[in-house]
Amino acid sequence: QLRPAGPAMGSLGRCLARSLFRGQPGLSLPPGPRCYGSAPPELQEKTLVLVKPDAVQRRLVGDVIQRFERRGFKLVAMKLLQADQGLLDKHYQQLRQKPFYPALLTYMTSGPVVAMVWEGYNVVKSTRTMVGDTNSAAAAAGTIRGDFSMHVSRNVVHASDSVETAQREIGFWFQQDELVAWESGDRDFTYGP
Repeated sequence: QLRPAGPAMGSLGRCLARSLFRGQPGLSLPPGPRCYGSAPPELQEKTLVLVKPDAVQRRLVGDVIQRFERRGFKLVAMKLLQADQGLLDKHYQQLRQKPFYPALLTYMTSGPVVAMVWEGYNVVKSTRTMVGDTNSAAAAAGTIRGDFSMHVSRNVVHASDSVETAQREIGFWFQQDELVAWESGDRDFTYGP
């Protein structure tokens, strides 16, 4: 007989277990976090992904989006824009003193960029793995850069490298009210026990 998750299980496990047993006749659920109406914090981690001008020009936006959707992450914001130097100076502040920075600016302003925010469990680390090494020659086959990038200076996408960086970068590219909170109907199937 199936039993709901016990107290030793974390809130993610309890929410997932509660969703598994929802509607089962004869089962009473112990008190726990509200699991409907908002995802538990573990599923709300966010990261910024930029589809860079070379990928937009090569019509790779759909391929990039498809990889994140197939992985099970939830798109919560997206826009096509022409980035200006002010935005890029904030985004690439740690690179501004590097000798290659003027070339990077020229490249990133050469055409439109697609900025996206993806949400899900461990999304920052998973995205970095999915994107692959910055240098396309070192990027593994099956990664976005390994499959699509031809050169380190045309490496298709940017992805935040930590949760803290993601929060900061998302704030550069999006206003808070541009992030859409919505319930994903496949959450139980994606994260279920």
